[in-house]
Amino acid sequence: MLLGAGFTACKDSDSPGKMPNKDIVFANHSVTPALITKKAGFDKLEIFSLISSDDKLAGSPAFVFGGSADGSGLMKQGDVYHLIVNHEDNFAVSRITLDKTFKPIKGEYILNSDGGQWRLCSATLATPEEHGFGPMYLTCGESGEESKTNLLDPLDIPANAAKFRDNNGLGRWSAENAVPLPKTTYAGKTVILIGEDDDKASGGQLAMYLSNTIGDLDNGSLYMLKRTDGNQKETDIKTGTTVDVEFVKIDNHTALTGADINAKVDVLKAIRFGRVEDIDYRKGSAEGGRDIFFNVTGQAKSGVNADGSRTVAGRTYRLKLDAANPLKGKLELLLDGDDKSGPAKDFQNPDNICVTNNYVYIQEDANSYGTETHDAIVYQYNINTRELKQVLELDHRRTTADTKTYNPTTPSAFGSWEYGALIDISETVGVEGTFALCIQPHSWRGTKYLNPDGGSKRAAENQASQIVILKGLPK
Repeated sequence: MLLGAGFTACKDSDSPGKMPNKDIVFANHSVTPALITKKAGFDKLEIFSLISSDDKLAGSPAFVFGGSADGSGLMKQGDVYHLIVNHEDNFAVSRITLDKTFKPIKGEYILNSDGGQWRLCSATLATPEEHGFGPMYLTCGESGEESKTNLLDPLDIPANAAKFRDNNGLGRWSAENAVPLPKTTYAGKTVILIGEDDDKASGGQLAMYLSNTIGDLDNGSLYMLKRTDGNQKETDIKTGTTVDVEFVKIDNHTALTGADINAKVDVLKAIRFGRVEDIDYRKGSAEGGRDIFFNVTGQAKSGVNADGSRTVAGRTYRLKLDAANPLKGKLELLLDGDDKSGPAKDFQNPDNICVTNNYVYIQEDANSYGTETHDAIVYQYNINTRELKQVLELDHRRTTADTKTYNPTTPSAFGSWEYGALIDISETVGVEGTFALCIQPHSWRGTKYLNPDGGSKRAAENQASQIVILKGLPK
């Protein structure tokens, strides 16, 4: 839902970046300070403010960086870089061009709200090097069960409403992200995992699109995740336990509405999660793309969840797919925010996720039931030791001289700001341990941020947002 990105593939579109890249000079290029602070133990981490809605870029002085920056992806083309960014509440996608030193020099919208159609949360940049097809930017719609996935050419000319292709092959979901697995995971196949952020009676689903042709996103089959014993209750899965799961086929899915697909949940005995959010796979392991992690953000213990059958504070799961058959696997609950004696006792609705070689980075969302006790945190989960640490916390700037900029009416509530995508850009820029993080400071609003993409569907949207660079984050 409110954010999403999750993992966005960051392979260089030409060739892998050389390390170290001596052209890169990280600096605070934005007039906006980094709206984030480091937690104890991460003193050596460097934070740079890259771009915000108050910046004017030399190559496009009229461009305004939109609010609610979320899903993103980075690619290199010659001597410049292109950062593709979802603006969730604008229903739009921007492209920021950066020079060889990584300074933003130009901005434009490649999708406006008339084309975007739905709230755009996380996204994945698919590339031939990593996924076997593309470059293609997969950005999911999350405005209810009839939403679809937009497929964009990240290098296309600035786009109007017609410059996109919505997709029937991936089905209709209120989806957070659609994540293709690496091309080496299952030879000759396209496997895409989809997280459904749904809190209604049918719950949220972990879905899979599977085609026996690389790059085919139209003619494959669609599946939902179920336990092999048919138990649909999420909270019957306990921390540290592993259950056998399988993906079950949704017949004739391209002819189905989103309501039709949700009606299949109980028929197929799929697990009813409390809003599946972002998904990513582990890098650098022998299992490759078969080692998958995802967040379930949770929902209030009321209505369809009055029985506590779904998580409230949120969970992080690990799914290991079978080496020979992508439709079979084992699901483990790693972290449970509802267990107040466990390591994730402080969880407040985890949303976006980024998985590296050795760590899972988990980012908190705002919830709609007002139980937050702190501002949104980024956690680091050590895959090998299972240790959970707090890395970053959003800085709402409630008591600073510029508080009226970011809290123009009243101070923002605990947890009301959130994160967009955290993506590993190390290989693309040629600087190890480098990440880009999107920030959504929802109380930062103003008339000068109105309708930056020029579309008609979200003309009243007036939020601002920011992207920061993190240098020295362990991988």
